[in-house]
Amino acid sequence: MKVLKLSAQGLPQSWISLEQAVIHYASDQVRWESGGEVAVFHGGHNARTGLQSIIRVNSIIGTRGVPNINPFNLRPGLTNGKLFVRDRNVCAYCGGHFHESDLTREHIIPFAQHGIDTWMNVVTACRPCNHRKSSRTPEQANMPLLYTPYIPSLWEDFILRNRRILADQMEFLMAHVPSSSRLLE
Repeated sequence: MKVLKLSAQGLPQSWISLEQAVIHYASDQVRWESGGEVAVFHGGHNARTGLQSIIRVNSIIGTRGVPNINPFNLRPGLTNGKLFVRDRNVCAYCGGHFHESDLTREHIIPFAQHGIDTWMNVVTACRPCNHRKSSRTPEQANMPLLYTPYIPSLWEDFILRNRRILADQMEFLMAHVPSSSRLLE
């Protein structure tokens, strides 16, 4: 289980472990919380008062401080896993829905024609379509794209990089996803 760590301004920073979240709570770095309680940690007893320390961890935490980077300038890393989720495991050529193991990263403008490995030049393709298209462009292969590629937003990237998102975390992230996102389909 991961906790969604946000900046104090509410911008996604990272997915962190429960243990990392406890460190933020214990060092008084949590400015605000949202979502449901996901864990309770019991610590030692205070020698003077006899009270036991307890840290309750929520699924979404906003931490103190301002990030050193502008998250809107970040380009999400391109991985097959994120690409397949962006494209909903649908082949861009035949429209079939496939299991991840039957999919490939397909370059619209192939490397053989000086294509590059970027979000805007790749789509999800089943193995037969990728093989059929080969080192040609969709036009050259007479295989038109059924959808267009796009660069995921910061919010979409946080959804794409975690497979086990709690309902309240998903609700928070989806509220910020652009209306044109394929994740809303």
